[in-house]
Amino acid sequence: MTLCIDIGGTGLKAAVLAEDGTMAGDIARTPTTYPMSPDKLVEELAGLAGHLPSHHRASAGFPGMVRSGVVLSAPHFVTKSGPGSELDPELQARWSGYDLAAALSAKLGCPTRVDNDADQQGAAVVLGRGLEMVITLGTGFGTALFSDGKLCPHLEIAHQPFRHGQTYNEAIGEAARKDLGNERWSELVARAVTNMEALTFYDHLYVGGGNAKKLKVDLGSKVTLVDNVSGILGGVKLWAMS
Repeated sequence: MTLCIDIGGTGLKAAVLAEDGTMAGDIARTPTTYPMSPDKLVEELAGLAGHLPSHHRASAGFPGMVRSGVVLSAPHFVTKSGPGSELDPELQARWSGYDLAAALSAKLGCPTRVDNDADQQGAAVVLGRGLEMVITLGTGFGTALFSDGKLCPHLEIAHQPFRHGQTYNEAIGEAARKDLGNERWSELVARAVTNMEALTFYDHLYVGGGNAKKLKVDLGSKVTLVDNVSGILGGVKLWAMS
């Protein structure tokens, strides 16, 4: 059994899944609170796990750049009071190079894999046919790439320039959606999707995250909207890709 964790900018979720993806019990949830230090996050996630069935391994999707379980960037968690607020230099230092996989493994008492959250979501939905891309629309903008079912190195496209001096994260994240309204925000998402196709020449694109259901545009035949629960379901699939 695998404890699958989805770490979000507004909420933390976890569930225990069998090898075939069957969920053992309900999803445990708690809001993401700020400031969020590494130690606090580990404690929060351990608290969620304590309400769930037993497991022999764990996986977690993290909203930032992760390599070999080590956090290289944590854009939401280096702020004083959440996304869009002032950066906290102390939190930046504490998150940079933090081995989240090792910390969770020690706390949970089982082998733990940590990857980017879009990578984890993508693992649950890709079909293994050609170049498949995943974008997540939530607190920010996440991306993942898979080639013939194999996870590609993660790229932090979210923090690249998009329009009017804003990054993708800033232009189509949750704060922008609330400010612009769903119609205008959806138009910007469509423009971002066009950019992603020009950048990657994907064979198919999957759009997930909590805000995917708020889209008001048709993104075309090469795009599939996926349920946000895949952010948890991918935790089992990522182990198969190890």
